[in-house]
Amino acid sequence: MANVLIIGAGASGLMAAGTASAAGHRVTVLERNEKPGRKLMITGKGRCNVTNNCNELSELIANVPVNGRFLYSAFSGFMPRDTIELIEDMGVPLKCERGNRVFPVSDRASDIVDAMVEYATGDFARIVRGRAKELIIEDGEIGGAVTFEGERYPADRVIIATGGKSYPRTGSTGDGYNLAMQAGHTVIEPKPSLVPLTVHEGFCSTLMGLSLKNVAIKITDTAKNGKTVYEDFGEMLFTHFGVSGPMILSASSHLRDMSSGRYVIHIDLKPALTPEQLDARLLRDFSENLNRDFINSLGALLPRKLIPVAVRLSGIDPSEKVNQLTKKERRRFAELLKDLKLTVTGFRPIDEAIITSGGVKTSEIDPKTMGSKLVKGLFFAGEVIDVDAYTGGFNLQIAFATGRLAGKSV
Repeated sequence: MANVLIIGAGASGLMAAGTASAAGHRVTVLERNEKPGRKLMITGKGRCNVTNNCNELSELIANVPVNGRFLYSAFSGFMPRDTIELIEDMGVPLKCERGNRVFPVSDRASDIVDAMVEYATGDFARIVRGRAKELIIEDGEIGGAVTFEGERYPADRVIIATGGKSYPRTGSTGDGYNLAMQAGHTVIEPKPSLVPLTVHEGFCSTLMGLSLKNVAIKITDTAKNGKTVYEDFGEMLFTHFGVSGPMILSASSHLRDMSSGRYVIHIDLKPALTPEQLDARLLRDFSENLNRDFINSLGALLPRKLIPVAVRLSGIDPSEKVNQLTKKERRRFAELLKDLKLTVTGFRPIDEAIITSGGVKTSEIDPKTMGSKLVKGLFFAGEVIDVDAYTGGFNLQIAFATGRLAGKSV
């Protein structure tokens, strides 16, 4: 029986605690927040997207664009079906939604947090409040940690599960990176991932709050001759600074080496219609509004807020009568609807990102145990490691799988 100290009571820390406790180890979880699982509470818009129900290992790894192969052993030992089975055994029924996203039937993240906390505090486990300041390392072996409050927590094994730097109000402020560097580990510079994007076009601020559903986007890279780097269909949101929403967050993790103007978002407002079908639709709508001003003829075609912006971008006089529109003008307007362009200027700050890209260098961690290759008895789990995935439950699956493996390996 080992004395195990786990730093961080998020998804990976709670999973590691429950796993180690079930194996008979004495476990102390050190959590800086008053309540554990703060970030779990806000995932999936407060519903908690616990995993993605894809059960092909290759598909799982393909959804981790940064160091996915490193997770081969962790995923092999704890697949999404294992996450689902464990959580349902805890008494929380789950459901599968669009894109294989898995949520609690109740739609309450608190149900997941409560179940995980109960799981993590078994016969030999406890959660205590405190913030780790430094590791205790003697002769290349871990000996525990000391808090900012001056408390010493001796331990034979330490698991760093502190998260990254996203959503700092939940406690993810990069503490784990500092602890890892104390142990001699390399930390890849943390950057935002799954984050809203700022754009050049000022009209986005006038569209603030407008949500577009069932639209398609394509993002091209001007540094690579307009190569398409991401395509998606679904929902997006205009904000005062640019764009956000599910598709944009997913797209952000594909944009590497960001520089202002490098990436262009192409929005297809009518993806269900071919150019020919859209032209026919415009002809039909216009035939019903022949004597109206152009700007007043688009109510059935576009959201009210978007109409003046689209008219301005088309270059067509808003007061021009519909029966006076030329074929060239109609075609130009149709082209705009199929390809509304936004120029990306950058990412929003890291504290607005859902997850952090970067972290402890994977080559310095044993992928079969999550153990440090530099300090005996030190382990890592979750977002503190340099791995990150797309939206849809994949990042929580990383947290659960690495937490499980670290908890078993101690």
